[in-house]
Amino acid sequence: MLYYVYLILSKKLNKYISYVGYTNNIEKRITLHNNSKGAKFTRGKRWKLIYIVKYYNKSNAMKEEYKLKKNYKLRKQIITKYLKNENINSPSL
Repeated sequence: MLYYVYLILSKKLNKYISYVGYTNNIEKRITLHNNSKGAKFTRGKRWKLIYIVKYYNKSNAMKEEYKLKKNYKLRKQIITKYLKNENINSPSL
């Protein structure tokens, strides 16, 4: 079974907020987040998937999720790179 580590982004009052998680069904998980049925932190916001990495076992996915959750510098780099590319292509969020 495949597992995914993902980073989602939302904008609230001109400020970006991010959330990191892992799942084995990415489409269902993003739908749950956007329908206020995901993690409590994500409720009531509109989320956009900006980063995803595939793993072949749950243990590795959980380890990488933990690292990404704690590594704010890496998260900021991913968000900055996404926003830079998004501004070039089209406005979103």
